Parts: sequence; structure tokens; C-alpha cells
Amino acid sequence: MENQQKDPLHGMTLEKILQALVTNYGWEHLGTKIPVRCFNEDPSIKSSLHFLRRTPWARKKVEDLYVQVVDSLRKS
Repeated sequence: MENQQKDPLHGMTLEKILQALVTNYGWEHLGTKIPVRCFNEDPSIKSSLHFLRRTPWARKKVEDLYVQVVDSLRKS
């Protein structure tokens, strides 16, 4: 149970993670951090979720970036 509290991904859906990153960075900056077409060309939550659910390496990058953001917020 304690490990779940420390894991920033626990209880987070991919949609919530993506929305948090878009809120924090915006589509343009997110597309420079993770250069995939769904972030750079006519981006939307729906199309990005479709791509990320089918592409494990891209989903991992999004999750890793989210963990970095959460960690940096905790430290400040």
C-alpha cells in the first residue's frame, strides 16, 4: 500500500496524465519534448490517446515525463 502512495502513476489514467501535461506544457512544447505527430500536427486528446494506447514506447515517454513533472513539483 505504501508503494502505491509513492508511485505518481497510481490511480492516474492515461487521459488524466495527458491532460496534465498539455496543461503544464501546451501542445507545442509537449511536441518538442516528445516528437510524435499526434502532438505536432492537429493535436487532440482523442487522437493522442488512440496513438499512445497502441504505441508502448510513446506511452512510456509520456508517463516518464509526467513522473518528472510530479517529482519537480514535489521538490519545489
